[in-house]
Amino acid sequence: MSLIGTEILPFKANAFQEGKFIEVSEENFKGKWSVVCFYPADFTFVCPTELEDLQNQYETLKSLGVEVYSVSTDTHFTHKAWHESSAAIGKVKYIMIGDPSHVVSRNFDVLIEADGLADRGTFIIDPDGVIQTVEITAGGIGRDASALVNKIKAAQYVRNHPGEVCPAKWSEGAETLKPSLDLVGKI
Repeated sequence: MSLIGTEILPFKANAFQEGKFIEVSEENFKGKWSVVCFYPADFTFVCPTELEDLQNQYETLKSLGVEVYSVSTDTHFTHKAWHESSAAIGKVKYIMIGDPSHVVSRNFDVLIEADGLADRGTFIIDPDGVIQTVEITAGGIGRDASALVNKIKAAQYVRNHPGEVCPAKWSEGAETLKPSLDLVGKI
């Protein structure tokens, strides 16, 4: 079953952000756009490159009214240790959720049960707490956060302009489409 269009399920988890431990729940996702980026594990290979790339886009995402949450099945303590020992992760300012109970990973249907790790899953969640996009990639394939910025801009545009849709390769300011009977077969 697709998670698109569904409201995020309840959870409570401990997280690490900028030198502090905090608690996060589904309530944190209400009232603003959010990105949830699952990754397999701390102290690995592809993961720090992705999380650093996400940090490089963090100010742009914040300017779009988006909060970022990374999630792995490690603990918030492990996130802190990784933050203090890795140059790439040491740059991270967004919230790093620990999910050792696997509740969050199961809620988003990214848990690899046999391994106790999360798939590489990226979710864009609207201010109502509803999942708008889902992207899941294999463990060896890193994601590009700049593509995420464009998806968020498209999701925000569609939300703010009912009746319009964003075609492939749409970028901010480009022409959109208004689906109608007279467009059928013309594109």
